[in-house]
Amino acid sequence: MTELLGLSILELCYIAASITFIMGLKMLSSPDKARKGNLLAAYGMGIAIIATILFKEELTADKWLNYTLILAGLVVGTVIGTRMALKVQMTAMPQMVSFFNGMGGACAAVISLVEFDHILHTGEVELGMMIVIILGLIIGSVSFSGSIIAYGKLEGKIGDKALPAGQILNIVLLLAILGLGTFMAISGEPQAMYIYILLGLSLLYGVLFVMPIGGADMPVVISLLNSFTGMAAAFGGFLYGNQAMLTGGILVGSAGTILTVLMCTAMNRSLTNVIIGSFGGGGAAASGDGEQGTIKEISATDAAILLAYANKVSVVPGYGLAVAQAQHTVHNLEKILDDKGVEMTYAIHPVAGRMPGHMNVLLAEADVPYPKLLEMEEANDDMSNTDVVLVIGANDVVNPAAENDPSSPIYGMPIVDVLSAKNVIVMKRSMGKGYAGIENALFFHDKNRMLFGDAKDSLEKLIAEVKNL
Repeated sequence: MTELLGLSILELCYIAASITFIMGLKMLSSPDKARKGNLLAAYGMGIAIIATILFKEELTADKWLNYTLILAGLVVGTVIGTRMALKVQMTAMPQMVSFFNGMGGACAAVISLVEFDHILHTGEVELGMMIVIILGLIIGSVSFSGSIIAYGKLEGKIGDKALPAGQILNIVLLLAILGLGTFMAISGEPQAMYIYILLGLSLLYGVLFVMPIGGADMPVVISLLNSFTGMAAAFGGFLYGNQAMLTGGILVGSAGTILTVLMCTAMNRSLTNVIIGSFGGGGAAASGDGEQGTIKEISATDAAILLAYANKVSVVPGYGLAVAQAQHTVHNLEKILDDKGVEMTYAIHPVAGRMPGHMNVLLAEADVPYPKLLEMEEANDDMSNTDVVLVIGANDVVNPAAENDPSSPIYGMPIVDVLSAKNVIVMKRSMGKGYAGIENALFFHDKNRMLFGDAKDSLEKLIAEVKNL
């Protein structure tokens, strides 16, 4: 009776946790509610973990070692995760997301290994269970090794490296993985050698899969690997009959898949093209013939005059804004212009930055009101009525080559149409190329003026000048 009651409480806790996951994910769609949504889902996961420890099995003295290891893992993981989250800079957030995602994939792979070992010892082989174990191992391993490579590339420790005939090698490797997995599932005779060969091949595929993909495609890769980890976690939920784990995995997997599709749509490219195209690699050639024209600079004083006497100002944020940690400074400029009767909004490109939603997270951290964060389509509709566009550290997402240069690697990618505005000011440290490694014709356009310098320093100068007007 006591055991039955415990299981009933456990099921109710799993249902409650699943509800918090769904509500938390819904709240993540809005920057002003995202923090609360994240905490709500975290509390739900905490409930699921504690309930599993207390009610999954009867607490007995002979299992003290298991409980000690579980508690030690919780403490160590909490301390490490908390320290990393508190110390990480906003510019390094994509790296941390990739690293944590990789750890999730590794956990899913370890679960499959443990369950396979259990099958070896008991000799009980079920086709459905074996399929779930194999899929969890493959997807979790690919997610782990691929995420670690993505972390290294974002951190600048690993460059874009493509092996000769790399795509053919990847296809052969993938077919070998699927073939071995199918053989293991239908053979009915599990062997440890096969599972470890499958593990090694999957880890190698994760490395070779991500290694040649260029930096400009990292938002898509992060989203795709995130969906892999979700699917692997869902398989773990199947193995243990854990509804909370199953629901969480399905939500992460489906959300990651949808986001991956949206990222590809934002670049007007198919997922296959992202994976095999190696777009955004370090070797990408500059578009055009190199004779772009001359650039025109603008002083902080003249830029401040344009801003102060404008009716509408639009800011296009990019990775350079994050590098300079200037999100609070640009918000201060917004408040000052607002006091002068100038309407200032932010045009957010879906793939600006180094991970999905990077700019939304960055500006939400500075308490920028959510209604001022306009999606690309909405911002473009109003761009012709905008007096000044202030491009801060963005490059590829405003490059007109995407619209008028068929030879450009980014041709066809939707961009923020800044040239429809009356004036454009681009704030950059130098004339360096963007993450896709191609020249930007916007810098040489008659409507554009360049304001060189660190984004935060330049914004502070603009604030001082605007205050004096």
